[in-house]
Amino acid sequence: MTLVETATPAEMKSRAQAAQDQLDKHAVETIQWHFHDSTGSPFWLEKKRGLKFDPLKNVKCFADIQKFPLFEDDWLRGGPISRWIPKGLAGKPTYVFETGGTTGIPKSRMVIEDHWTDYENFSATLPDKYFPKGSNWLMLGPSGPRRLRLAVEHLAQHRGGICFCIDLDPRWVVKLIKKGWMEHLEAYKDHCIDQVLSILSAGHDIKCMFTTPKLLEALCTKLEKQGKTFKDTGITGIFSGGTEFTPQFTRFCIEEYFGGSPEESGIYMTPTYGNTLMGLACSKPVGAADGYKITYYAPQPRAVIEVVDFDDPLKVVPYGDSGRVKLTTLTKELFVPGFLERDEGEREQPYAKYPWDGISGVKPWRGIAATTTVGVY
Repeated sequence: MTLVETATPAEMKSRAQAAQDQLDKHAVETIQWHFHDSTGSPFWLEKKRGLKFDPLKNVKCFADIQKFPLFEDDWLRGGPISRWIPKGLAGKPTYVFETGGTTGIPKSRMVIEDHWTDYENFSATLPDKYFPKGSNWLMLGPSGPRRLRLAVEHLAQHRGGICFCIDLDPRWVVKLIKKGWMEHLEAYKDHCIDQVLSILSAGHDIKCMFTTPKLLEALCTKLEKQGKTFKDTGITGIFSGGTEFTPQFTRFCIEEYFGGSPEESGIYMTPTYGNTLMGLACSKPVGAADGYKITYYAPQPRAVIEVVDFDDPLKVVPYGDSGRVKLTTLTKELFVPGFLERDEGEREQPYAKYPWDGISGVKPWRGIAATTTVGVY
């Protein structure tokens, strides 16, 4: 069973053009929705009055999105949250998901069904051999007002399983780190892993898991202390995420924790890169053949990642060069034009399965890297 998809140069050219055509069409439809008086949100209809162009007339392809000013993350701080609800979706049950919040008002995103759609699309990329349909899942990650908990639960249900979740408050973790209370931090990490071990020992036949690199490492370390290996959990499919994912960590997991490649161990892990605004960027299959390199591809056309010059956000860097991540989100629920993320990486060539630009080497943007606090998750 090969998990790597290939295509001839001619096929790649055709796929890339089809993806670009789809993106251009989707971008125009999204703008028409968000800026029409009958369907747009109060936020964007208000912003429309201050623009120097008419989005309904002057956006004819994705490239025209650059006519908008860069999206400011402070626009997501404070309310009312209802200003983000498009008129065309008024009256539907609504969620609010948060990010940050350790030192002030958190950023909030209004969501109706995007988290369901994002994870259903992601589900289609998972190999059934390692993520069996009908299997139960374990959610080992941040809970509370974050999208991950509900999104992973929906993923499990969408694939016919039941999701078991642990209780983890990342804001408390960050506070412990900032206070230098490392003993308390380790105790809290153990508390989280103890929850996992209790669930896994209860006979729920869990085959799939979401976790983060640090928590996966903590789980494997705890298992080793008990004289066990990861294989003893019965889990065969792992999807994980975060800038802590590195080729070195991935190699160590596959070769040491899991006992070899998916064909050898029966355990498959796929890294993902995402957030509350973007959804999930999938990765190419990762393995020894390419040095465990991790390359992510945004979920186009619903979201687009561009790797841009550190000094000029309108300039995309050449392939192989480093730059800052610029995100554009294009769904009926949310329009985010040109949001400069707190991450950077290298621009990568399109891939057969995802025929658009990718990104590798994702890490905290150098402008804030020294002040970034990474917790147990």
